[in-house]
Order: sequence, then C-alpha cells, then structure tokens
Amino acid sequence: MLVSQRISSMKVAAFTAGLLLWVVVLGSTVRAAEITPFIGSYIGSADVVDVDGTATPRDMSVSIHETAKGFNVSWKTTTYKSDGRVKEQKFSVDFQQSDRPDVFSAAMKRNVFGHEVPLDPIKGEPFVWGRIDGQTLTVFSLFINEQGGYELQQFDRTLTDGGLNLAFTRFINGEKSRSVETFLMKQ
Repeated sequence: MLVSQRISSMKVAAFTAGLLLWVVVLGSTVRAAEITPFIGSYIGSADVVDVDGTATPRDMSVSIHETAKGFNVSWKTTTYKSDGRVKEQKFSVDFQQSDRPDVFSAAMKRNVFGHEVPLDPIKGEPFVWGRIDGQTLTVFSLFINEQGGYELQQFDRTLTDGGLNLAFTRFINGEKSRSVETFLMKQ
C-alpha cells in the first residue's frame, strides 16, 4: 500500500509540474503577444508646449519591434529652434517582461555578469520602465538631479486607426513643465 501511495503521489507531482510548466509557457506567450499590435514604425510632428505657453516645432518618429527577450522602442525627435538651430535626439530602450503582468523593465546596460539591468537614477542615469494598459503602451523615465529633485517623463502611445496617438508629459518635482499631443502615422 505504501508503494502505491508513493507512485500516486509521484503521478500527482508530475502532473502538477507539467501543468505549472504549461501555465508559465502559455502565460509568457500571452504577455509577449501583447506588444504585437504596437509593432511598426510611426512618424509625425507637433508643437511642443512649455509651461510658459511657448511652442517649439518638432518632428517625431518611433519604431517598436520584438526582440529575443521582449521588445525595443526607439524614438527620434528633431527640434527646430527659433534662431535656426536644429537639435536631434535619438533614444533606444530594450524592454523585457517583469514579474508583474503588463509591466516591463528596461534592460539598458550589462552588469559584471553580463545580465541586462536598468540604469541607476541615483547616479544621474534614467530609470526606465514600461507598461501596456489596453491599447496604450506607456514608457516612463525617471531622473534624479544633483540636488535630489526629480524629473519624470511619460510617453503614452495609444493605438488608433492608421497609427498612434502620442501624449508626452514632463514633470519636474511634481510640476508639469512640458507636454505634447500628436498623431503618429504608421509607415
């Protein structure tokens, strides 16, 4: 009787382990698939409005694609200054699934063991994470300045017919300092 109980317990354990593996594999596949509707390249332009009401024209583009461990968001902005100067900035961040559903950690550098890890905001580097909430992919960037204050940037990219609606907001120590909303057309 004892041997049959052990065999029965081993069967239950094997079944449970198999079921758990199936749930983990299916769960990660479902989470990874959530980025699929956002995949593509998008372009647009807008006037970025500062808190004082001044507006600066800016061209914007974003590319979202899958990677081996998650997805990448790369974006470029070209700002046209009133004195004729043109300023271009490019950013690219790889994201991977965190332990929380629909929340993604940024893997922006490699540690001594070769693992991708987020940057350190205490050292002046941005701490970046993302989330998917329904039809919106949001990327957050947190910066801590030399005096211990902070800047938080929020990029909401919401799926629409033909592209994405982009809503960008910058907060400095909790005060809104800049925002822009525009449509980015899918290419």
